[in-house]
Amino acid sequence: MPDGDRRVCAACGTPVRSYQYRFYPPESALFERCIGFAWCSACRIYAGNMVHVPRKRVLVDALASLPREQRERIARSETRLIEFLDRRLRDRP
Repeated sequence: MPDGDRRVCAACGTPVRSYQYRFYPPESALFERCIGFAWCSACRIYAGNMVHVPRKRVLVDALASLPREQRERIARSETRLIEFLDRRLRDRP
């Protein structure tokens, strides 16, 4: 639900967080088709969709600093990924 220039949860009014990542490699014709998540940290409600992100736009890989095994384990579960991202955003200074 929009609140000025930000989105808030319709159920509780908490700001909605979001994350997008590329699913296909750069050489793929489908590179611009990305996965997008939006979630409420308070309600634990989330939505995931396929979204279009222009090829030239660089997306931050929130899992880049993790060891390969941990990245793969987190990426296999939408809820695990969102929990990881939510903790990371909450712990930022």
